[in-house]
Amino acid sequence: MATTTTTPLDELTRGRAACREQAWATAADALGAAAAGSALEPADLELLATAAYLAGRDEASTTAWEDAYREHLRRGDPVRAARCGFWLSLALLLRGEMARGSGWVAKSHRLVADSGEDCAERGFLMLPTALATLFEGGAAAAQAIFEQAAEIGERFAEPDLVALARHGQGQALVRGGDKAAGLALLDEVLASVASGEVGQIAGGILYCAVIETCHEVFDLRRVREWTAALSRWCAAQPELVLYRGQCLVHRSEVLQLSGEWPDAVREAQLACERLSTPAHPALGMAMYQLGELHRLCGKAEEAEAAFAGASACGHYPQPGLALLRLGQGRLDAAVTAVRAAAAEVTEPRSRARVLAAYVEIMLAAGDVADAGGAAAELTATAEDLDSPTLRAVAAQASGAVRLAEGDPAGALEALHDAAEEWQALQARYDGARTRVLVGLARRLLGDEDAARLDLAGARSTLVGLGAVGDVAALDRVAPTEDPAYGNLSPREVQVLRLVATGRTNAAIAAELVLSERTVDRHVSNILAKLGLGSRSAATAWAYEHRLV
Repeated sequence: MATTTTTPLDELTRGRAACREQAWATAADALGAAAAGSALEPADLELLATAAYLAGRDEASTTAWEDAYREHLRRGDPVRAARCGFWLSLALLLRGEMARGSGWVAKSHRLVADSGEDCAERGFLMLPTALATLFEGGAAAAQAIFEQAAEIGERFAEPDLVALARHGQGQALVRGGDKAAGLALLDEVLASVASGEVGQIAGGILYCAVIETCHEVFDLRRVREWTAALSRWCAAQPELVLYRGQCLVHRSEVLQLSGEWPDAVREAQLACERLSTPAHPALGMAMYQLGELHRLCGKAEEAEAAFAGASACGHYPQPGLALLRLGQGRLDAAVTAVRAAAAEVTEPRSRARVLAAYVEIMLAAGDVADAGGAAAELTATAEDLDSPTLRAVAAQASGAVRLAEGDPAGALEALHDAAEEWQALQARYDGARTRVLVGLARRLLGDEDAARLDLAGARSTLVGLGAVGDVAALDRVAPTEDPAYGNLSPREVQVLRLVATGRTNAAIAAELVLSERTVDRHVSNILAKLGLGSRSAATAWAYEHRLV
C-alpha cells in the first residue's frame, strides 16, 4: 500500500491556508514543518512567528521572528528587519523580559536610523519610548510621542500602528487626569479591533491593555463589557491562545464580580499555571486573586498559601491578608496589618482598596471614629477619580459607619446608592453584603418585616455563592431559624457552619466569643440531633443542606 509523503511545499501551502482561516495552531505546525524541511521566505517566517505567538508558543514565535529578522537583513531590507525586531521586542517586553526586549528595540532603532528612510517602522519604534515615558510619570510628553506615532501610522496606512498609538494616547489622557476623553479614545480603539481593522497580535494586546486600564480606574462596567467582547473575539478563533499576563487575572475578577466563583477559581488557577513557567511579572497578581477567592470561600489554609506566594513574587498581600485574619477571628492581627497597609500605600487607586478593608476591620474592632475617617477619605477619592463603582464602595463603607454610629436612617440613604450600582453591575456578592446592612438598618428603624426579607435574601445569595465567612458573620447578627436545618437552634447552625469550614472548637469559641466547653456541648448536640457520628459527617451534612 502506498504511503503519502508531504513535502515542505505541501506544508507551506497548508500553513498559509490555515493562517487565512485563523487556525493558528494548525498554521504553526504546518509552517514549522515547512521550515524544518527547507528555508522559508521572510514573509512566511513572519507568518510562522505570528501563528506561533497566537497559538501560545512563545519560544517558537521568538525563534521565527529572529530568523525573519536575519533573513531580511541578508536580503538587504533593514527596514522590514526592524519591523520584525519591533514585534519581537513587544512580545519580550510583555513577557517581562525587559533587558532582552529593550535590546531588540535598540537594534531595530539603529537599523531604521542608518537606513535614512521615512517609513512606518519609525512610528512603531516610538511606541516603547512613549510607554516608558508614560510609566515614568510623563503623561503629557508620552501623549505627544503617541500622537506623532499615530500620524505616521495614518500617513502610511498602518492600522496596527494607528491603533497602538491611539491606545497610548488614551492611556496618557487617563493618567493625566482626563479620564472621560481617555476612555472614549480606548473605546474607539477596541471598536476598530472588533471590526477586524487591526491584526490579531495587536488586537489581543489592545483588548488586554484596555481592560487593564479600565480596571485601574474602577470602571467595572467597561471591564465587563470589553471582557465579553474579547471572549467573543477569541471564540471566533478556536485555536487562539491569547490570554497572557494581567488579562488572565482580570477574566477571573469579572467572573468573581458576576458571582461565578467556581469558574473564577479555575481561571485564577489557570493564570497561576500559565504565568509560572517562566515566571511572569503578573504571577503575584494571579496568586493574590486566587487567595482572595479562597478567602471568600472560607478556605483559610489555601488562602494563606496563595497570599504567601503572592508576597514571594513581590505582590503586596494586603488588604486580603488582613481580611483573612479578620475572618479567622484574629482581630488584633487584622487591625495591625490593615493599619500598616494604610500607612504604606499612598497611590490613590491602590489605597482605595485598602481603605475599604480598613473600614470593615475597624468597625469589627469597635473603633467607629477611625472607620469614619477612612470612609470619608474613600468618598473623597471616589469623587476625585470620578468612578461610579468606587462611589458604591464608599457609599457602602459610609453606610456601615453610620449604622455603627446609631444613625440607621442616614445609613439607608448611603446604602441605597451603593445597592443601585451593584445591581447595575450585577455584582451579586457586593449587593448581598450591602443588603445585609440595609436589613440591619431597617431593623433598627423598627421595620421588622422588610428587615427579615432583606436578611433572608442576602443570606440566600451568600450561601449560594459559598461565601462561608460572610454567612457566619450574618448569623452572628441575625441567626436563622430555617426549618430546613432540622431542629438545630440558630446558635447550633452557626457552630455547624464553622465546623464545616474546618475550624477547631477553640477557633469557633474565639470567633463566637464563647467558652470552648460551650462549643464542645454545641457540637455534641449537633451530632446527636442529626444522628451523625463525626465532625466529617457533620461537614458533609452542612454542604448537602447548603449551609456552606
